[in-house]
Amino acid sequence: MIQRMCDGYSRRDMIRMGAASLFGASVTLPALLAAKAHAMPEGNPTRPERDVSLIFLFLHGGLSTIDTFDMKPDAPAEIRGEFRSIATNLPGVQVCEHLPRVAQQMDKFSQIRSFRHHNSDHGPADHYMLTGYFPQAGFSPTLSPNNQRPSHGSVISRKLGSKGGVPPYVCLPKVHPSAGAAYLGSTAAPFTIDADPNDPNFAVADIVPPPAISADRLENRTQLLAQVDRFRRTAEGRVNAHARAVGDYQREAFNLMASPAARQAFDIHAEPQRLRDEYGRNSLGQSCLMARRLVEAGVRCVTIDHSNWDTHDNNFASLRRELLPSFDGGVSTLFRDLADRGILDRTLVVITGEFGRTPRINKNAGRDHWGPAFTVLLGGGGIKGGRVLGASDRRAERPVDNPYGPEDLAATMYQLMGIDLRSEFVTADGRPMPIVNNGRVIRDLL
Repeated sequence: MIQRMCDGYSRRDMIRMGAASLFGASVTLPALLAAKAHAMPEGNPTRPERDVSLIFLFLHGGLSTIDTFDMKPDAPAEIRGEFRSIATNLPGVQVCEHLPRVAQQMDKFSQIRSFRHHNSDHGPADHYMLTGYFPQAGFSPTLSPNNQRPSHGSVISRKLGSKGGVPPYVCLPKVHPSAGAAYLGSTAAPFTIDADPNDPNFAVADIVPPPAISADRLENRTQLLAQVDRFRRTAEGRVNAHARAVGDYQREAFNLMASPAARQAFDIHAEPQRLRDEYGRNSLGQSCLMARRLVEAGVRCVTIDHSNWDTHDNNFASLRRELLPSFDGGVSTLFRDLADRGILDRTLVVITGEFGRTPRINKNAGRDHWGPAFTVLLGGGGIKGGRVLGASDRRAERPVDNPYGPEDLAATMYQLMGIDLRSEFVTADGRPMPIVNNGRVIRDLL
């Protein structure tokens, strides 16, 4: 069955839009290699010795945090909902009964329960959470990309550059329309897997050929490329500098495809079956596993765009049967796995939707969009685990005190990754653009 969010887009629509590369939305490997030759990372002399990467888990549609991390058991029935609270491994901190495994990892991450912003529409709220900037007049959520400002991953890509022979910024299983590079251009655009890691035949275009392609066939493709090059040189009589560069990028792409080290980073099939089962044999679980593999290999930022959390209808049934079991397995194992491998301290994990859900349950047993109060989770990468920052009121309608927003989240992430918050980008027409929109670092988490 095709699931649609309330704005009319289905998962299939989002995947199809993710394939677009207009204005630097996403790039394939040869394009990425070509762009890399024209852009170097902007050095930052204040960068810490720890080299932090980011996994940004975007719960597209809006996680109902009132039913999961900021429950109100003493509120009236039409507010508190159907779920019970259970204890966690933190004294006095409780979560939803359908998150038993996450409950045992709560010491590894912290919560901001006083998070809020002023918009409750998918498109603008998406852009706000993924960039730290609310979109201005002329924004169209139907475009892909629709970035007026560069996404967090694109900022990180431009400021820190690549390492380890892997792209600096990767989106999976698809690219969100607001995950693009805006005025930073294709040099900072995400490399998009555009395939579900949970698919038994999962393969990454341009890097990992499908299992059916043998080394002989790959060599044949390389030979065919050489024949085309020879024909072009014969026909044109010469090869200009641009054509030579394109050929170099194509050959480098083939080299990466044939490289065991490069292929290993994207080869989820190399993981032990038991670990894959622990993450969960579903799109969210396997995307979390792939994200761990990528940051371990040197990717600076991995954005996971997971749908469909837009629970206007049957909120509790959807959470109980599908969404929360996937979340519980994927997120709990991600934190445990990162910690066991000794890389949690250099891997910042941020988990959020574009907003929360309404405190009052609607007539369809669902909850609607709610930007004025929701919870954001952060762990690893310099975040103190086990903290609960701020609070919402007794019905989760508004923060009680100390509210934080998307600008503050952006500032905190960049600070932890060693990016100078005072730095600016310059657009093609010469306008200076601050990377942070007056955001404040959330120091109580550091």
